[in-house]
Amino acid sequence: MDLSSYADLAVRLVNTEDLSRPDGDHLTDLAGLRAFFADRPRSRATCTKNDLREMRAIRGRLRAVFELVEAGDVPHAMRKLNTLLGEFPVRPIVTDHDDSDWHLHLSESGSPTQRYVARAVFGLATLVTELTPDRLGVCQSDPCRFVFLDTSTNRSRRYCSERCATRANVAAYRARRKEQASAAS
Repeated sequence: MDLSSYADLAVRLVNTEDLSRPDGDHLTDLAGLRAFFADRPRSRATCTKNDLREMRAIRGRLRAVFELVEAGDVPHAMRKLNTLLGEFPVRPIVTDHDDSDWHLHLSESGSPTQRYVARAVFGLATLVTELTPDRLGVCQSDPCRFVFLDTSTNRSRRYCSERCATRANVAAYRARRKEQASAAS
């Protein structure tokens, strides 16, 4: 069982809403949720408007965990994460599908939302307990507010993507050049 991939589920859900754009919400209707579940055929086929409503609400609650960690309020973030773990418990099972050895999976029972969120919060909980909560990040490139998992060895990640890192570095370079030009004149 790859627990980091489960934590990535939380990032994927939170980032369905681009806070820097007025039209940045990708979960506005059932078609958007089905597109979100494109790689999960069973969830895609069985998701309902209730799942859409729940996923949108949980998305905000997961974002709050990332933002609280970013703000340095780790105890509050962990209380929120524990609440989600209580609401969406995992049910592990041992399986040997696809000619693989026996290994652990999380049960496929419950609604699409219940299955997805249970995996996501379990992955986040595992990540913060094995690596530390400061591995949850919010992009530092203005105006981006996407979240990310910092799995770098030196805990140095500050941006959600190479694109945002490049944009921030170019902006900083231009600001330095402008400052140097002003100082020279």
